Amino acid sequence: QVQLVESGGGLVQPGGSLTLSCTVSGRIFSINGMGWYRQAPGKERELVAIITSGGLTNYADSVKGRFTVSRDNAKNTVHLQMNSLKPEDTAVYYCNAEIRVYVWGRFADYWGQGIRVTVSP
Repeated sequence: QVQLVESGGGLVQPGGSLTLSCTVSGRIFSINGMGWYRQAPGKERELVAIITSGGLTNYADSVKGRFTVSRDNAKNTVHLQMNSLKPEDTAVYYCNAEIRVYVWGRFADYWGQGIRVTVSP
């Protein structure tokens, strides 16, 4: 069974930093893109950052220059380094990965359970 296990969330003061990590567990064939989305109260889920298997990245305008996404392909892990955090970064953050479980299968989206990040004095 494929699972995405997130860690690293919590409470931080404005201007502080947090690093989120997400590891894909279970037997899989390959992973394409990995990334992070977030959903704030009363808002729709939005893209935060994504990274391809080759290391190309894309960020939401609101986090450019503050957040950095990276991945360790050997460990099937993606990280999100978040600096200069603002109250508006408060949300539940979800890890996403495009995974092909079997060599004959197709890529499909998998999601983590979500991890809460709260930025508050």
